[in-house]
Amino acid sequence: MKITNLALIFVLIVVPMFLIMGFRIDDQKTVNRLELQYDAALRTAAQDAAKMLSLNEKQDFEVQYQSLKYFRANKEMAVDTFFKTLVLNFRLKEDPIGQGVLKAYIPAIVIVDYDGYYTYAVEEYRNARGVLEAKHVFSPKKPYAYSDSVGRSYAFTLDDYVRVYDPTLRTWYEGYRADLSTSVSVDLLQQADTFEQVRQRVIVDTIQQDLARVINKHNQYVTRYGITYMFSLPSISQEEWNNTINDIGMIAFLQGIPVGDQAYNNYALGGGRLVRKPVIYGVQENGIKYYYRSDCAFTATIEETFVNEKEAAAHGYYPKRCLNVP
Repeated sequence: MKITNLALIFVLIVVPMFLIMGFRIDDQKTVNRLELQYDAALRTAAQDAAKMLSLNEKQDFEVQYQSLKYFRANKEMAVDTFFKTLVLNFRLKEDPIGQGVLKAYIPAIVIVDYDGYYTYAVEEYRNARGVLEAKHVFSPKKPYAYSDSVGRSYAFTLDDYVRVYDPTLRTWYEGYRADLSTSVSVDLLQQADTFEQVRQRVIVDTIQQDLARVINKHNQYVTRYGITYMFSLPSISQEEWNNTINDIGMIAFLQGIPVGDQAYNNYALGGGRLVRKPVIYGVQENGIKYYYRSDCAFTATIEETFVNEKEAAAHGYYPKRCLNVP
């Protein structure tokens, strides 16, 4: 066989292989770029939404003095902010049809509240005309409930505040575990470590089981609209679950969006922890006006109180170095 024939055969075999590999590399680059873009959009939307959880128009709903974790989660504003941010990042602000399609790829959102949680998922209902419709709606609040081997019922919270029902005595007990342990004869309340393990396990298992049910139900809904992707609860590490149930927050899932020959599948966590800023105190020492933070260990007589250091400086106070605070 002539060398030119061998060369021609080589070209016919090798060149298509290189072309196919090049196409695959380009596709993979596109997939990676889109996944990073979607990750950023989802994470930003969850973070923006979480900030809204602690915003309330009524003082009664604000964080209470006894626990930084006890306040009403503003779930409506949080979810509204989530979708607004997501729509903007997907550049669908002026595309209502595209927004509807995007929502179909969100099987569930969970709002983790102090004494229970909400799911936000598609539910079907009949409107006033009797036509079957479907839209995302909130579930009623679901408690972090548990029953022990002797039939006692527990309602846990995100800290060690708990409600216990004793069916034998037909009595409810309510309070912090440490306080109840001295007055109520319940084994679980006597053991701080065991109580914490059970509390965390119950909250995580309750949310996980409900999420699996909600996401499976979402599959039945989307198949009617031509989406063949099988939605399922992704694997979430125990560490991430523990972080999620440490404060009020949200978990949002975005699944099934086509990216190349694959499908995007991810979730994002957003925490609504409130951080109390230190108050700024104004004092005088040797005729000189100083300001310092409330977490400093000074004992000087307080003359004025400010919300921030800028305001204190505007009133003629100089910063006082605090040795016990970094």
